[in-house]
Order: sequence, then C-alpha cells, then structure tokens
Amino acid sequence: MRGQLSYVYGPGGATISDVAQPKPKGTQVLVRVRASALNRADTVMRKGHAHGAAGGIGTVLGMEWAGEVAELGPNAQGVKVGDRIMGSGGAAFAEYTLADHGRLFHAPSNMNFEEAATLPVALTTMHNAVVTVGGVQPGQSVLIQGASSGVGLMAMQIARLKGAKLVIGSSTDAARRSRLKDHGADLAVDSSDPQWVDEVLKATNGEGVDLIVDQVSGKVASQNLAATKIKGRIVNVGRLGGTHADFNFDLHAARRIDYVGVTFRTRTIEEVREIFEEVRKDVWGAVESRKLQLPIDKVFAFDDIDQAFAHMEANRHLGKIVVTL
Repeated sequence: MRGQLSYVYGPGGATISDVAQPKPKGTQVLVRVRASALNRADTVMRKGHAHGAAGGIGTVLGMEWAGEVAELGPNAQGVKVGDRIMGSGGAAFAEYTLADHGRLFHAPSNMNFEEAATLPVALTTMHNAVVTVGGVQPGQSVLIQGASSGVGLMAMQIARLKGAKLVIGSSTDAARRSRLKDHGADLAVDSSDPQWVDEVLKATNGEGVDLIVDQVSGKVASQNLAATKIKGRIVNVGRLGGTHADFNFDLHAARRIDYVGVTFRTRTIEEVREIFEEVRKDVWGAVESRKLQLPIDKVFAFDDIDQAFAHMEANRHLGKIVVTL
C-alpha cells in the first residue's frame, strides 16, 4: 500500500513518519491536504493525552485542514474529485486524510488553502455555541472568555454578525487584549484581574451580559455567574483554566442562569453533520464575503511542524498557526 508522510504520536513522542495512505469507505472522502491549522487539543494529544476517544500511540495528529478531493467512498455525496474543500476530523497533519462527506465545506474561491484551513473548527464550534445553544438575539450583550484564541475571535465576529449590541472579549495577555477591538470587541477585559466583573457590570448598567461563551472555566466559573444577568445563559466550551474549581451554586440558582456544556468529543457523526449544515444555512454568505475570517499568525512548512507547536506553546500568537503540505 502506498505510504505518506504524517505527523504521528509514537513511543518517543510526535514525529513525521511514513504511514499507509488511507482508503475511503462508505460516506468518506479522501482529501489531499494542502494546509492544516493547529488547535489547542493538538498540543494535548501531541503529549500523549487523549482528546475524547482520540489519541495515544499510533495516532496521526491534527484536526482541521483544507485541500482537494482525491477519491470518493462508495456512498459519499455532495463533492467530486478535484473539488477544493475544508473540514475537520482526525489525522489532519498528513498528506492525505479521510473526512465524512457531511463534515466538510466547499472552500470559497476567494480563499487560499492556508486561509481556508483556519475556519472549520472555529466556525462550527462557535456557531453552535453562540447561535444554536447560546441563542444570541439582536440587541443582546455577549462575553467571550478566552477571546484571543482563533475560536474566540470567531465567536466575537459571529455575535456581531447576529446583531449583538455589546461584545466583550477577555484575554489575560495585554498585547492580545489590546487587539481584540480589531476583531469585534467593544470592550476587552483581563479575566485574571479581580475587577473584571465590575467592568462588565458597568458596561451593562449593572445587569450583566445575556450570554457568556466560556472557554476558560476553572477559576472564572463563579465570577461568570456574577457577570451574567438574571435568566442569562452560560455556554461552557472549554477548560483552559482547569477542569475543577469552586462554584457558587447559590448564585447560580439566585440568578436563574441556564448553564450548558458543549463539546464535539461526545457528538455522533449525525450531530456533527447537522452543525455543519447549520453553518452553511445561516452564515455561509458571510464566510464567502470574508465578514467571518481569522487572522493567520504564522505559516510553517510541514517539515517545521515542531517549530509550529513551539510557537503555539509560547502562547504569544493572535490568530491561527498553519502548516502547509
């Protein structure tokens, strides 16, 4: 069977290795990958930890990509060989990867592969969190915790697109915080500053925001309750601040807050397909017109993928880090 270069987690860590090229089955599409973007979950799996059901020895790393359709499984629909596409799924750091036909988008003609590779995870994660689960409505106020990440930047843009009157973003890094207003924020706060809740309350006439999309959790969990209005909503999409923390249950009850957790790790393929379809139906025009886009912080060659991860782990970037194949 033909081999291909892939970034694989092995007994000695992650390395570029030669592995068998996959073959599409059922509704799968074989993708010739041209660019892949790094995500925080990749850094976890690169250290040998599981991300949901994925991870461990022999895992080809990476979870979002852009490229061309190389071959179709017998039941794959909606694309043809040669189509420029982008999507999410496992094994993105490889010359070829497999994708379910419902877990990809046609790449807009006005985007190159590097730009297209930055979008699938952020679009699907944050359209689901802000719109489908968060239920944002025109005129409401939204706080994005961890707003300087790629998905955080996308969340602010989606909130703005859907008519939010006040968009607040948080970042603990002063340089990145100063740039949040360039990407949709009306107000940028430092969630490591004990006074950040007061800033949010001041900006909302003492009421708190209608919606918090929280990528941090951990130590800000109870502060989020204080920054959310009565009968507001918190959508928990991450745990960058830790998986365990003190939680003020009395405040949660008193403010009657709807607190919902979301993740792709436990979703069925049918649920994931539905999320992709909702993005297509609701905001795809804004993707094609470049109203929804992400800055690229730096592009690395595939041979330099370890440097790309070092750049991410230095935690000074704003926007996406991309590797090209």
